[in-house]
Amino acid sequence: MAQLERLILMAEDELTQYSTDARKIEKLRQKIGISVPLAEQRQIKETLLAEMPTDTLSQLVEKQRQTVALPFWGIAGLGLLLGISFSQPFDFAIVAAAGFAAFKIQQWGWKLQAKRLVIQTLEDIEERIQQATAK
Repeated sequence: MAQLERLILMAEDELTQYSTDARKIEKLRQKIGISVPLAEQRQIKETLLAEMPTDTLSQLVEKQRQTVALPFWGIAGLGLLLGISFSQPFDFAIVAAAGFAAFKIQQWGWKLQAKRLVIQTLEDIEERIQQATAK
């Protein structure tokens, strides 16, 4: 679903901005409202809700990706320090593995946050439509 991937990329762009979640949702709501039909918005929301993992680790990574990745960055730094100090090539393999793990954890958390932002935005759009029709 190309539209879903596009919305996730738009959400990732909003995550790079230093602003509140409400402001991010507001900016994303305007973009989604213009470019995605209402029926397709509902379909995308259902797809995202089905895709989102519900286990504890995924929720922790979504909310605290940097905290979860921090030990791996520490292991990479320590491996680099020991590898240089003792001239041990095995330590450089640890640096590569731990750095890769930390990067992948942060990337996973970033994607989860972007998906959650799209879900929140689509829910906000639905809520505003319901409020407008109730008046």
